[in-house]
Amino acid sequence: MTTSEEFIPIGGKVSALKSEDWWSVWIGVLILILAATGLVSHAPKIGTWTTNPLDAYTTKDGGNIFISLLFLWGGLSLIFMSCVRVLGGRIWTFLLGFTVIMLLAEASFLLEGQVAIKAKDLPYALWALLFGLLISNTVGVPGWLLEGVKSELYIKTGLVLLGAEILFGNLVKLGPPGLFVGWTVVPICVVFMYWFGVKVLGMSNRPFVMVIAASTSVCGVSAAIAAAAASKATKEDLTLGVGMTMIFTVLMMIVMPGIVQTTGMDLRVGAAWLGGTIDATGAVVAAAAFLGDEARDIAAVVKMIQNILIGVIAFAIALFWVTSVERDSSGHGPSLLEVWVRLPKFILGFVAASLVFSFVLVPIFGSPEAVEKQIIKPMTANVRGWLFCMAFVAIGLESNFKALAGQMIGGKPIYLYLIGQTFNLALSLLAAWLAFGGILFERVSP
Repeated sequence: MTTSEEFIPIGGKVSALKSEDWWSVWIGVLILILAATGLVSHAPKIGTWTTNPLDAYTTKDGGNIFISLLFLWGGLSLIFMSCVRVLGGRIWTFLLGFTVIMLLAEASFLLEGQVAIKAKDLPYALWALLFGLLISNTVGVPGWLLEGVKSELYIKTGLVLLGAEILFGNLVKLGPPGLFVGWTVVPICVVFMYWFGVKVLGMSNRPFVMVIAASTSVCGVSAAIAAAAASKATKEDLTLGVGMTMIFTVLMMIVMPGIVQTTGMDLRVGAAWLGGTIDATGAVVAAAAFLGDEARDIAAVVKMIQNILIGVIAFAIALFWVTSVERDSSGHGPSLLEVWVRLPKFILGFVAASLVFSFVLVPIFGSPEAVEKQIIKPMTANVRGWLFCMAFVAIGLESNFKALAGQMIGGKPIYLYLIGQTFNLALSLLAAWLAFGGILFERVSP
C-alpha cells in the first residue's frame, strides 16, 4: 500500500472506473444497500472460546457459522474480483491471495476471542498486523499473495461502512457538552502536534508528522488513513503511525479507567475523557464499560462525534498541503484543483452513508436503536470488522522492518506521540470537566 502511488500527478486525470479510491465507495454503497434492503441480513462474527477454538464458531442456538463464513468469503471475493478485473489485475491470482489474507484475518479474530487474551484487551488489529509483519520479514511475501494485498481498498471500503454507524440521532443525545468535547480539542491537538513535530523536533517528513497527529487527535486508524491520503504519506509512514496508535491504545484502555476510579473523578467527566482520547470506538466502549453503562454510553457518543471530523480533517489537510506545504518560496505549487484530486473519495461515501442512515433509514425504522439492531450490528459492523482486519494483515505484509527502523532514528516519532498524547489527555480532561462537570453546561445523561 504505497499511498503515494494512489495519487494522480498534479494536473492529471483518471477515470473513476480506474480509481481504487472510487471503487471503495461503490463497494461500500453496494454492501449498505444489500443490508438496508434486507437482501443480506447478517454477517458472521467469530465468538469467544476458552480451550477449544471451535467454540468460537458456535451460535446461541447450537448451530455454527461455517456456512455463513463461506458465503461471506464468496460474496466479498466476487465483489473485489470485479474491482481488480476493471483495474487490470489478475483476478484468479488475486482470489488466492485474498483467500489467504481472509484466513489470516480469521486467525486474528480467533486470537482476540480467546478468553484470557480478551481479558487483556488485545485487539484483532494488533494480531493481524503481527501476522503480516511476521510473514513479510521472515519468509517473505510471494508474488501471488501480493495480488491480494489491497490494504487501502479494504480499509477505505470499511470506512464507508463506518459512516452508516454515525447516526445523528445518537449524536444529539449529549447536546452541546458532547459537541464541545468532541469538536474543540481535535483541531487544537492536530495543529499543536504538527507544529511540535516540524518546528520543535525538526522532523522533515511532514506527511509522517501529520499521520501521527491525526491518528492521535481524532480516531486512530481511520484518521491516519485519511491523513495519509491527503498528505501523500508512504506505507511506512502509515504503518508506524498505526502501530504506535494501537500499542498505546491498549495501554490507555487498561490505565485510564483505573485513573478515573482511583481519583474519584465524576464518572460523566471520566467517560467523556475516555471518549475524547482513546483512539478507537471499540476500545472506548470496552474501557468505559468498566465505569458503568451510563459512562459507556457517554464515551461512545463522544467518540462518534469525533469520528464525524474524519472528513473535515482530510479536507483541511489536503487544502493545507496544496496551499502551503507544497508551495515554493515564490508561491508556485499545485492548483486548488489538486485539493479535489487528493481528497480521499471514501470520505464522500462515509458522509453519504451517515446522512442516508440518519435521515432516511432512521425515520423508516423508527429510531437509531432499531437501525443498529436490525442492520448495523448483525450485518454492516461485522463486514466492516472483517475488512479492517484484512487491511491490517495486508499492511503488515507490505511493511519491512528495515524501512520502518529508518523512520525511528533518533526516536523523534515516539517523542512526538508521547508529547502529543499527553497534551491531548490534558486538554481533553479540561474540556470534559468544563462540559460534563456542570461548569459550562447543565449536567446531561445519554
